[in-house]
Formats: sequence, C-alpha cells, structure tokens
Amino acid sequence: MAAEGQPERSREAFFGRLKGPRLRPGQAALIEEVLPRLRLDITEPAPRSLTELFEIAVDSVRLEIGFGGGEHLLHESGRYPGTGFIGVEPFVNGMAKFLSAIQDAPRPNVSLYDDDATRLLDWLPHGSLSGVDLFYPDPWPKRRHFKRRFVNERNLDRIARVLKPGALFRFASDIDTYVDWTLGHCRDHAGFEWTACRAADWHRPYEAWPGTRYEAKAIREGRPPAYLTFRRN
Repeated sequence: MAAEGQPERSREAFFGRLKGPRLRPGQAALIEEVLPRLRLDITEPAPRSLTELFEIAVDSVRLEIGFGGGEHLLHESGRYPGTGFIGVEPFVNGMAKFLSAIQDAPRPNVSLYDDDATRLLDWLPHGSLSGVDLFYPDPWPKRRHFKRRFVNERNLDRIARVLKPGALFRFASDIDTYVDWTLGHCRDHAGFEWTACRAADWHRPYEAWPGTRYEAKAIREGRPPAYLTFRRN
C-alpha cells in the first residue's frame, strides 16, 4: 500500500542483485527481528519533522543512499550522535552487515530503508534533509546501461527537493566516466553548485573519511576515487 497521495509503483532505481551469499543464521535473525524495528514505513504519511523518526532527540537529518556494508554510516552516526541518519540499502547482505555492527555499537540515531531510494525520496518532505550522500553507486559502465545510473535529471530533482538550502550532496566514485557524468548532470541542474575550487578539493577524501573495503580494492587496482561535493542553491 502506498502512502497517502502517492500511487504505488515498481522499482525505478535499483537494478542490481538483492541478495548475495546465503546469510548466516545470526544475520538472518537480524533481518527478521531487528530490521523491522528500524525500518521506515513509507506507507504512512511522513512526519512534519523527520526528527520524529528517531528514538532520541536529534537536531537535523542526513540521508545515505546505498550504504553498502555500512562503514561510513556507522562512522558518521557515531561521530554525530545528535544528528539523525537515514540509511538506504536494498542489498540484503549489506544490510545484514550493518545490523551486525550496531549490535556491538548501537545507533539510536539511525533509521533504515531496504528498498528503492527513489520511493523514499518521493516520501520525504520538502527541504527536510541537511545532507545526502551517494558513495560508490553501481557505475553501470556500459553505454547502453547509462540510463540505469542513479544520477540523472529526475533523481537530482528529487534530491534537490528534499535538501535544505545550503545543504550538501556528496558523491564519490572510482569510475571516471561516472564522475564526469555526475559533474555534467549537476552542472546542468539549477539546484546545485559544485564547491570545488582546485583539483585537490575533489581528489582529497572527505573530512574524517573512514574509507570502505570497496574503495580500498579500487585503489589497489589503480582506480583513484573522486570526492565531489555540491551545494543546494
């Protein structure tokens, strides 16, 4: 059932695998027992303020789309306990890894969503987020698959709608064609301004960046990452 005023629709922006290797019993139990307590229910109308979504008082809310194994989400939510974080990851194994991590390091300032991020973006209130992160999305490197890339005009419209003025949209990738693609799309979008003043601004990792296993593999294989930051106009 869709949220009030929103028609039901099929997945729009997730074309990859939903499952990988079979989960261990403990991981499967986390998906069955813990995830439902943290999962956002977008069949209900969004709250007037997203701060109401969290167990504790938070003063702002950020979104990470496709958090993978959750290294950055775990790091940032621990670094900023007074900020609410919404993490999106449809890949079951990645979600299970993050849920395992927060058993030892609870994150009452985190809510989760395990489906197509565009559904969540359409549900979120206008100007409700203080930041959106999109790190190492599936690059879909073949030209015929470019239309599957998450960065496109429609999704940038969605991100711009939910960001507060002055809030940041951050994008990281080790695929140079996707970096160029994102720069081009954000340059052409009236809602965003690239903040870089010099090459070092996009070669240097973000402040306190924890890195990810995927990123480490990319660097070993000779694919240097780029770290792009855009400000919502």
